[in-house]
Amino acid sequence: MSEDVIRSLPKVLLHDHLDGGLRAATVAELAEETGYTDLPESEPVALGRWFRSAADSGSLDRYLETFQHTVGVMQTPEALARVARECAEDLAADGVVYAEIRFAPELHTQRGLALTQVVDAVLDGFREGERAFGIRIGTLLTAMRTAAKSREIAELSVDYRGRGVVGFDIAGREAGYPPTRHLDAFEYLRRENAHFTIHAGEAFGLPSIWEAIQWCGADRLGHGVRIVDDIERLPDGTYRLGPLASYVRDRRIPLELCPTSNVMTGAAASIAEHPIGLLADLRFRVTINTDNRLMSGTSMTQEMQAVSDAFGWGVEKMRWLTVNAMKSAFIPFDQRLALIDDVIKPAYAAAGA
Repeated sequence: MSEDVIRSLPKVLLHDHLDGGLRAATVAELAEETGYTDLPESEPVALGRWFRSAADSGSLDRYLETFQHTVGVMQTPEALARVARECAEDLAADGVVYAEIRFAPELHTQRGLALTQVVDAVLDGFREGERAFGIRIGTLLTAMRTAAKSREIAELSVDYRGRGVVGFDIAGREAGYPPTRHLDAFEYLRRENAHFTIHAGEAFGLPSIWEAIQWCGADRLGHGVRIVDDIERLPDGTYRLGPLASYVRDRRIPLELCPTSNVMTGAAASIAEHPIGLLADLRFRVTINTDNRLMSGTSMTQEMQAVSDAFGWGVEKMRWLTVNAMKSAFIPFDQRLALIDDVIKPAYAAAGA
């Protein structure tokens, strides 16, 4: 598939971090405007190269260190709204018709903003971007698994339900910080009939996925790539699924896979060796995502191009991935169905799927 064809196709993005998708030029400009002085480079092109180089270490911990700079310039309402608006613009230009963008409000209070002021500013930016660029965006509020604000952020996500926030997430270092540390937040969300996803099975293996699903009740798995550890290749070339992998597939639990990011953090050796190929062949509910567009130097078009080249996937497979993602979104069923039937399927049919 050519890049032009892929770019023209409608896309659905479920796993993208607001503080991981800034334009390098915006980071540089906001640093100057807000007095942030710790940037490793001040020139935008050099700064963009630094982000990609620092993130491409094979370590999730090192990858996460780059966020101190993007978060550092996102501490005012104006900066937050600008980043959200530009996010909408960049995704729309890439053919994304629906996106769920996540961010951690607690990280943006360093200069005295209240959590509600942070959320209001981001939602204002997204609303402006939606109106200007014709994209639909749902927001996920993220709690940091290394902190102790998950119940508060969960309550905030319910308070803002119907006002742009569609769900909840936890993120951050997996090792040593299992999702069950935040069980109170997840039990609260389930009582409130609220949607949530959990970062699990990225840098840590099956126990993280098991806890996210069986203890916490996650609707989706953020990454979930290590589910392949419960899949055995038999001598005759077929595969045997263990009990957890079978459960994930049988229940159609969506996997928010992020190929380029997974290679950069060491979860996969290369795109060609990424488990997305096997998981798609075995008919898991696979979705493809960007994770952090700045750090990974990527876009939805580039992610789709990479897996198309690696696995020989054409328009029909891209349609399958896109419909998978839209089915798995946290907006109401009728709205998901409308986007599938009225936007996604007609465009893919015109492209030959």
